[in-house]
Amino acid sequence: MSSPLPSGPRGFSRRTLLAASAAGLAVLATGCTSSSADEREKATTQQADELGAQVAVQETVVSAFVAAGAADPALAAEVADLAAQADEQLARLRAAAPGASASASAPVAGAPPAPGTRGWLRGQVAAAAASHATACLDQSGARAALLGSIAAGLAGQDGRLA
Repeated sequence: MSSPLPSGPRGFSRRTLLAASAAGLAVLATGCTSSSADEREKATTQQADELGAQVAVQETVVSAFVAAGAADPALAAEVADLAAQADEQLARLRAAAPGASASASAPVAGAPPAPGTRGWLRGQVAAAAASHATACLDQSGARAALLGSIAAGLAGQDGRLA
């Protein structure tokens, strides 16, 4: 008799990914905020510069999806929703970063290796998630929440690419 459940590895479901992202955001937002709402919304020059640097990090992720798609069209089709999410995250970061403009996406360091494109892309996504999570600690208010949310979303993408 066959099992009613499909066998083999299964990725995260959308519900699981959203729940994990929401939980991660709550934890990051709690740890990345200060006491007064007015204080949190005032960006220092250093915070503005650091947020601008995170725009460049996200531009690299968007470029990595493009490069991976060029190297492996089947992978591009499989992760099209992740690429769209990364692009949306970039738009939100640009809107939040004082002085950030819509520029061509930053080039990625090296082209993805032909047989290991998925692993290469996963490494790019994981590095960006770590960068955003670290930068969250130096931000406050909505900027910290945005970076935490993007970091959690990229961590979920990393899991889907595994």
